[in-house]
Amino acid sequence: MGVWSHPEISLEEMLKLIKGFADILILASGYQSSGHYAHWDPLNIKKAFQWGLFFENVLKSIDDNQDSVNELDAAISELTSNPHFPQGLTHLSSATLSKARVFILEHLIRTLPMRDSHIKAVLKATIDMDLEELQKTEINYLDVYIDKLKLQNEEGITDFSPIPCPDDNLHVKAENDIKVDLTTFAIQGIKKRQLAVSRVSSIETSVNVLAETITQVNSNDGLLHEEQNHPTAYVWNHWRTRTLSYLLDKRTIRLVSGARMIFSAPKVQWAHVFEQLDISKEANTNFCETIELLLLGCISTRWDRIIQRFMSNSHEQPLGISTLYEGVHKLLLERFQNVDSMQQKQHSKKEQEIMEYLEVKLSNQIHHLWELSPALVAASLPPWSRLFEVYASELLSQFKGKTTKIRCCGCIDDNKEHIECEVVERIWCVYVFHVSEKQVLL
Repeated sequence: MGVWSHPEISLEEMLKLIKGFADILILASGYQSSGHYAHWDPLNIKKAFQWGLFFENVLKSIDDNQDSVNELDAAISELTSNPHFPQGLTHLSSATLSKARVFILEHLIRTLPMRDSHIKAVLKATIDMDLEELQKTEINYLDVYIDKLKLQNEEGITDFSPIPCPDDNLHVKAENDIKVDLTTFAIQGIKKRQLAVSRVSSIETSVNVLAETITQVNSNDGLLHEEQNHPTAYVWNHWRTRTLSYLLDKRTIRLVSGARMIFSAPKVQWAHVFEQLDISKEANTNFCETIELLLLGCISTRWDRIIQRFMSNSHEQPLGISTLYEGVHKLLLERFQNVDSMQQKQHSKKEQEIMEYLEVKLSNQIHHLWELSPALVAASLPPWSRLFEVYASELLSQFKGKTTKIRCCGCIDDNKEHIECEVVERIWCVYVFHVSEKQVLL
């Protein structure tokens, strides 16, 4: 740290302020560290913009001193490489700080959820900031501001219709004419959000239609098989329909999206998030939702392939229950013999980290897996994992009528064979995702 040159602030002080700026950006994304919503009003948004303006001015003052810029970037790189630094801000650099107000605005516009009051606060603050900047150089600053907006409107820049607005164009405008472009950038960003919401809504509608159609088709197939005295086929159709209903459900898809975002961070960060949830083990519902999210995290990056695999394997000719049992039993034996090679070939580092965390989380509480979708548990537990061994062994023990602490059906008590019960459904799911010869390789 010998080439930094700024008359009013040292590099150490600059880095401390950058850490504070990162905290502001996190709040601008919509949430506090506690997980509660971060509420922004026009005054606090303007204060955040003042922070941004400060960094822009510092970068302007050293713009002709490349050595200082390089040293600042090196220091920022060291700062962002810390695993505790927010992973969504690892691209922070002198370039982003040179247009810090736009950077803040970008986070404010992408906040979730996007409430009406938040949109109004953002627009009011950006208009005020643009007017204050113009007031420094223009006597009739309000007329100048309105004329510029009119000109941009004539050019289609501030048209509120939901059309695509490429990020590159926005950043170019922000860099070239920052004095009025906070307003323009805000409008363009809101348009993009509007377009995104519209597209997501269309996708959700399409998925709902697909799910309903598949459910109806499978239901009709089931009735046909029943009429033809094929009870096994009827049961398989029923299980297939229930599985697809879970996999294509709007709630499930949103959880998959959230899990993908959470587990893209290093383990030290996402583990800290779960620790801060303050979930009581007596609060059964919340605990199960956490386990569900962790299981989805194991397969979130290959969700489409999971569905493809299920669609391919579940349409095989129905097999006897004893065949399903033998297939899962054989897989368990192979696991005992080749667990090390299976672990080396079949897992990613992320999957292994989540499994390790789950094993601790479910210590002496394996029964919680029986409260989740049979398809989710089967698809997400890799055969090399200890949890898979415990889960599959417990299923096979229940099927054989052995006394266990976990009971998910009353077949033994009623002296009935396991045919259409939950035990067989769970064994069927394990077979479909891990044993079937027609499975799609991951």
